[in-house]
Amino acid sequence: ASARAADTSILANQELKPAYPGRKTGAPSAAPVSEPASAMSCVEQVQEDCGNINPTAVAYMGLNLFSSISIVLVNKWLFNNMNFKFPTFLTMLHFAFTFAGLQVCAWCKVFEPKKLDIWRVVRLSSAFCGFVVLTNISLQLNSVGFYQVMKVLTTPVIALIELVLYGKVQPGSVIAALSIICVGVIYSSLTDVELNLPGALVALLGVLVTSFYQIWVGTEQKDLQANALQLLYYQAPVSALMLMPVIPLLDDTHKLVAFEFSPFSVQLIVASCTVALFVNLSTFLVIGSTSPISYNVLGHFKLSLVVVGGFLLFNYAVDMRNVAGMGLVFVGVVWYTHLKLRAQTASKLAEQERRSLLPSTPRENQEKEEENV
Repeated sequence: ASARAADTSILANQELKPAYPGRKTGAPSAAPVSEPASAMSCVEQVQEDCGNINPTAVAYMGLNLFSSISIVLVNKWLFNNMNFKFPTFLTMLHFAFTFAGLQVCAWCKVFEPKKLDIWRVVRLSSAFCGFVVLTNISLQLNSVGFYQVMKVLTTPVIALIELVLYGKVQPGSVIAALSIICVGVIYSSLTDVELNLPGALVALLGVLVTSFYQIWVGTEQKDLQANALQLLYYQAPVSALMLMPVIPLLDDTHKLVAFEFSPFSVQLIVASCTVALFVNLSTFLVIGSTSPISYNVLGHFKLSLVVVGGFLLFNYAVDMRNVAGMGLVFVGVVWYTHLKLRAQTASKLAEQERRSLLPSTPRENQEKEEENV
């Protein structure tokens, strides 16, 4: 799991003072002239960043990226081609299937279920159900462009909540990188923005609930000392049960009952539920191993890939605002990743220095003596 943002924010702002070996002893000191960064220094910086990448976190992000895009394609086919337009019912099936899949994993000894405080799981599940309900209502009341713009607010709202409730301070450079990402998504979404008061209020409430849900996914894993599988094992069935009474409010139950399930539609529903298992699991894994803000950055990057894919695969009309906005998102994601890797390196160096200052234990002294021999 990544270090606390409050710690990394201090370490990320620390600069290593360069040595100037050519200076003679006793010579008058002068401010060193900074040399322009060469192409080789940029390559070395990239190599250093690549060396600091956590392969486990990258694997989790890759799984989330692939599964999220896959479920969008499968659900789009279900909604548009099969006319199965029951998103709340489908989400309930997703979590029921996720619980069944995790139960199989538990039987196969992939993980050991752990007894958790059920009320904390209910709080987490309530936030998730609120996120699903408010997202569906927001999509009904708002245009797609305004919906995307409001989703961008999740990133700064998470940073604000972490500052007020958890005392986590983000460095100025990280805030700048996040601002570039948010501006890029907003600018690319300006092609379809329509504002109305009820839709805006629902969208704002949805942003607040979503922010708390993503924060709690990370904090509950730490507070309950449970891994992603153990926490999702509890949350999935509770969320499925809590969504059942909401289905008649958001989905047309008459059409749902009258829907004719063909073998192909059933196969698509099973495929959607299977992919949803990996989406839910990878979401918990990504937030648990990084942070809610990093998960949001990944989400913005996924959005840019979807937009670019629309241009390349489906011959959507190219709008320069989309192109410029996605360019800003890409620059911001690269910069944010670089800053996080620098903070991770600084954290490791500080931990090594802290350990070096601690008195050695008798066992460590014995190991050092054996190495010297």
